[in-house]
Amino acid sequence: MKPPLKTDSLAFSLHGAAQAVAWVRGGTALPQALAQVFAQYEALPQARGAMQDIGYRTMRQLGRAEALLTLLAKKAPEPAKLHGLLCCALALISNPDQTPAGTPYNAFTVVDQAVTAAQADPDMAHAKGMVNAVLRRFLRERDALLQEAMKDPVALWNYPAWWISATQAAYPHDWQAILQVGNTAPPLTLRVNRRKTNVADYLRTLADQAIAATQIGPDAVRLQQPVPVTQIPGFGDGLVSVQDAAAQMAAALLDVDDGMRVLDACAAPGGKTGHILERARADLVALDSDAKRLPRIAENLQRLQLAANLQVGDAAAADWWDGRLFDRILADVPCTASGIVRRHPDIRWLRRKADTAQLATLSAQILDNLWRMLRPDGKLLFVTCSLWPLESEAQAAAFAMRNQAIRLAATGQLLPTANLEQDHDGLFYALFQKPTA
Repeated sequence: MKPPLKTDSLAFSLHGAAQAVAWVRGGTALPQALAQVFAQYEALPQARGAMQDIGYRTMRQLGRAEALLTLLAKKAPEPAKLHGLLCCALALISNPDQTPAGTPYNAFTVVDQAVTAAQADPDMAHAKGMVNAVLRRFLRERDALLQEAMKDPVALWNYPAWWISATQAAYPHDWQAILQVGNTAPPLTLRVNRRKTNVADYLRTLADQAIAATQIGPDAVRLQQPVPVTQIPGFGDGLVSVQDAAAQMAAALLDVDDGMRVLDACAAPGGKTGHILERARADLVALDSDAKRLPRIAENLQRLQLAANLQVGDAAAADWWDGRLFDRILADVPCTASGIVRRHPDIRWLRRKADTAQLATLSAQILDNLWRMLRPDGKLLFVTCSLWPLESEAQAAAFAMRNQAIRLAATGQLLPTANLEQDHDGLFYALFQKPTA
């Protein structure tokens, strides 16, 4: 229900973000939750941007916000939307790493607008005094409350306890850096379409429009400051696409030549599909189990002026396959997505520890099924955006043993990194070749 608030006010955006956070805590992914809010609130672009910003900030700081709320409130705030409102407000005013210049809103403005948001909602109006008291107490006792809250690792790192433990176990020397990178805002990285231009020329195009950028991969350009895609020079004409630098490694590793028959399994939204076709004139099948996701692939290919055979089908089954063997297969399998958490900060709160084993089992079924569709001497590239070894290295080793697959040199595990030279998500690559006999 759309609240009776000015649509350009912080109160309106806080209310919408609070509803989205409540839905995430109920099991809905943040993009879907925000889409529902945008529709229900009839939100204009400015309000949508503010709601999205607050929602993503809150997901990256939810552990600390909830720990503070436990210290500040005598009992858990209800309904869930009220809990979400307080978490959003605390996320905006409690970040200990935030400098005054980097704070998006004045703290007292946040308090005032949070109270206004509560007052305007019949489900929260009874708690407007509590919202005011909780947030003002935090501002008075900020340092002491943060010191106490940060004793809890969940509040300190802003991840569930099991996630922290899993990262420590898998990467005893790098776990802190991995968690820290996951709490940063992701870069806007572009893939330059080599069919239409090259990195050097495109960097000059950006410089002519006063857009600072750096090359961070063979086709990868990172913008110093993100901008809306509508403002990216040449995007509408297919000169560039948005794609993380680590994800851009797939097309080169797959080693596709002109005329090859290629399968991109689990293809949506089509970033790797487009990159493969930019590099080679292949006969490509883009497969996805969800028919609703195929139009997104089609839109991307149309913008790039490229073509593929879009196919609805389950990569773990064969009822969609025509029996013709593929020369190359890209298997970007389902996973916990723990390596792309900076782009999807809600994942950490939606996943459960048991998901790792369940998704690894599904991925193994997909890999074994696709292997029989590969011609002798053909290559299969196994990709996952998970950091957990059960889904990556252990999966690759078990697959090779089961299928007598020849493992070729590939990148292996890429840890999420954010610095001047490298700025990419955490992905795993393993390349296999099928024996000829």
